[in-house]
Amino acid sequence: MGGVRIDGVWRVTAGMAAFGTLLAGLSACGGAGGGGTRSGGAPGPGAEASQSQPADSTRIPGVGDRLYRHIPADSGQVVVAAGTGRNSAETRVTLYTRRGTRWHAAGSWPAHNGRRGWTTDHHEGDKRSPVGVFTLSDAGGVLPDPGARLPYDHNTAGYATPRYWAASHRHDFDYVIAIDYNRVKGTAPLDGTRPLGQEKGGGIWLHLDHGSGTSACVSVSKEAMRYLLRTLDPARHPVIVMGDRADLGG
Repeated sequence: MGGVRIDGVWRVTAGMAAFGTLLAGLSACGGAGGGGTRSGGAPGPGAEASQSQPADSTRIPGVGDRLYRHIPADSGQVVVAAGTGRNSAETRVTLYTRRGTRWHAAGSWPAHNGRRGWTTDHHEGDKRSPVGVFTLSDAGGVLPDPGARLPYDHNTAGYATPRYWAASHRHDFDYVIAIDYNRVKGTAPLDGTRPLGQEKGGGIWLHLDHGSGTSACVSVSKEAMRYLLRTLDPARHPVIVMGDRADLGG
């Protein structure tokens, strides 16, 4: 019997492929290769153009020089998770795509982050989401691949939430996109390897929203997740820039 940790939550594994239930009594992350050719389609219901930011700019609105310089030069897709405040769980997620030298807002959705807000020094169990720029390279979930361009790990048992969790949390991991904070890129999101050590946390994902804060993940609607999965393209080197608005703009 082995295990994998989703930011402070241990998930036990049976054998080499099947994953069991979570051991810690935390709520769902609210307690807890090449490019493809598929079309991402239009943003799903609930998506809207950002009303407080211009839709087209030579810079990504709200992202200051400190974090902007960490966006890889070859990245053509940037997901921005802009938190309301350092201690708030309310966030807005916006996908920007680059056309030449200009960034275009392709969709924007209400979201949640860690229930205690944000931190520039994330540690396991602090219930805060890490501020920074992280690549997005792997995906998976309970549900079959919806047409993802990122490598997709369909594992019904592995991503299933425990039966004792509230019904509102049961579908948190129907779709996930691994945020490459303290993890090995190119592995399934369930891989528990923590290069920086267990104390620095890990298992931080984009996943389905349940209407409140998470352990450290960023959560959005099912429609938003399906759109992101179908749109984020490894050939465009997608990243997420995440943090509260003050840190993002610094």
